[in-house]
Amino acid sequence: MKSLIIVESPTKAKTFGKILKSEDTVVFATMGHIRDLPKSKLSIDVEKDFKPTYINLKDKNKIITELKKLAKNSDTIYLATDSDREGESISYHIAYILGFIKENWPEFKLIQKKGKDLKRIVFHEITKEALEEAIKKPITLRAHLVKAQQARRILDRIVGYELSPLLWKKMGKYWLSAGRVQTVALRFIVEREKERNKFKQEEYKQIFGVFGENLKIKAQLKQIGDKQVSETVKLKLFAGDYSYTRTIINNKNIKKILSEIKEDSYKVLDVAETITKKQPAPPFTTSMMQQEAFSKLGLSSRATMRLAQNLYEAGLITYHRTDSFYLSPKFISQARNFISKRFSKDHVPQTPNFFKNKSKNAQEAHEAIRPTKLTPTIEPQGRTITKRHVKLYELIFKRAVASQMSPAKIKNIRIKILGNKYKYLFSSSFQKVLFGGFLDLINPDFVKKTSAIPQVKKDSNIKLIEIETEDKKTMPPPRYNDASLIKVLEKSGIGRPSTYAPIIYLLQQKKYVEKSEKKQFVPTVLGIKISDYLSSAFPDILNIGFTAKMEDGLDKIAKDKETISNILSPFYKTFKKDVEKRKNDKTKIQVEEKTDEKCPKCGAPLVIKFSRFGKFYACTNFPKCKFTKPFITYVKDVVCPKCGGRIVVRRTRKGKRFYGCENYPKCDFSSWKLNTINKKGEKKS
Repeated sequence: MKSLIIVESPTKAKTFGKILKSEDTVVFATMGHIRDLPKSKLSIDVEKDFKPTYINLKDKNKIITELKKLAKNSDTIYLATDSDREGESISYHIAYILGFIKENWPEFKLIQKKGKDLKRIVFHEITKEALEEAIKKPITLRAHLVKAQQARRILDRIVGYELSPLLWKKMGKYWLSAGRVQTVALRFIVEREKERNKFKQEEYKQIFGVFGENLKIKAQLKQIGDKQVSETVKLKLFAGDYSYTRTIINNKNIKKILSEIKEDSYKVLDVAETITKKQPAPPFTTSMMQQEAFSKLGLSSRATMRLAQNLYEAGLITYHRTDSFYLSPKFISQARNFISKRFSKDHVPQTPNFFKNKSKNAQEAHEAIRPTKLTPTIEPQGRTITKRHVKLYELIFKRAVASQMSPAKIKNIRIKILGNKYKYLFSSSFQKVLFGGFLDLINPDFVKKTSAIPQVKKDSNIKLIEIETEDKKTMPPPRYNDASLIKVLEKSGIGRPSTYAPIIYLLQQKKYVEKSEKKQFVPTVLGIKISDYLSSAFPDILNIGFTAKMEDGLDKIAKDKETISNILSPFYKTFKKDVEKRKNDKTKIQVEEKTDEKCPKCGAPLVIKFSRFGKFYACTNFPKCKFTKPFITYVKDVVCPKCGGRIVVRRTRKGKRFYGCENYPKCDFSSWKLNTINKKGEKKS
């Protein structure tokens, strides 16, 4: 009996081969999708339940030929693609090409072929045990997951196919694109930038008193009499409420306050001790992993997903596209044993920790992201497993194992100091870890960090040694970065964890947003114009509520509780009407930035325009004057350490920022980070 196992990637096929080691089994990789909608036309029959017309991808002809040949010589064919909607769809198209499916849109029927046995196997980790178990318990193709994937593909094709040409017409740029989720994600970034520009910064001051003699206590001024020094201001923003805190201390009243503080004498009003338990966080879901990898490792969402894909295909972690907190009983048992041996029995809770899923659509059959073995770290293996893979793996390992550890016990000490005459109240806090619990794995440095706690008694007199003041400014709402954008998209029900990375990447590729030095998203003029136009032209479709509602509809299809037609028809009716209305609108949208520069050829003003390759200078006297020059951003006060030329901001083909010399190619100096170059031009060690 000869078997054929079909997967998506060569790495996955290689791992399968190492595990199974059977001469009668061939593992074949399709290199992703082998059928899709053609790029040249809509290929969706909106009159017939949105029936799509798929074609075999041209660059997959050799793969399809080889696949058919292998299938012909095999008795059993296993569809072993990923267990999510995308993987199910790939298996569906493979089965169709091999003649096992008869289509009757939107349904499909599996055909029994003489001498051939088609089986679908599902697993969440690529290990010997998991594969053997999956082969023992095959399932049939899950039609509801295939339909959900197809519905998303159809929906996004309709939106993109109609909106993109509209942008071309309005802006005269034939490389622009618009998408259903992409546009809403862009709007979050654009609206935040507008909110930042409107924000009026205010200066305020904080006051600290240093008390005691032997062991000094630095305490912040909290109250003046019965009045709180700090006040919270809440703003209504596009993404929800934003709060910031400021004090009532300013240049007008600080002299009087400082004078009275110096004049007064003090006593210890209260010494309060509390013991709190700090619980471990749940294991990673996809979005949580992306957010943590950005915060801890500085990885973009796209880089994180690529590294996680490599780790999964190498059999090192479970499937990385999941919104579930569930961990298998076997892993929990192994983790508890590991914790007991590595730390102590006290680090293992009496009963396992379980976490309630935040996502209402989380599938309990899927696991959270975890290591496949209780190995704290892995070794780099050339290009296959790099240092970045190792760091992400360790992050996943610690989070999964720590989720099954005991809580940390922390003693909190709050000391309040009160002025006898003017009633100025100061407060200071101290912490002491009594039992590390999960922190012994996640953050051992914090556990080891010991700070001396002042031994003071309530009602005792205490001396003011000195006063410190700090100048502060109220800060505008922060720009989004990979982590915070994913967080707000997930909170709003926009997109799904597996879609966040490609959405964020596309916004950068299309030059709608740029990343700042602090890795925050800044919208370009182009991005702002597109967001403003689409949000005003399609207010009923391209908004948070409607986009979230569509995601819920797709989830209902995935659960076999709704049909494709019922979800897409109401959307298309409104969308088509709005598109036709906007097509007849003759207005044009000018996308350019004014400058103070003059054209060296004709003297007319120069403006900054956009192309698919980025910004460039152009003459306003076009087409009479066709002068253009590249747009270059110079870094102020920083020079090249090799030749003394000015340092400029450059970008790789994939849009990643780096710094190079203006004299390239004569001078090849470059650096990923600006802070490695001194202003004098010397390379920092």
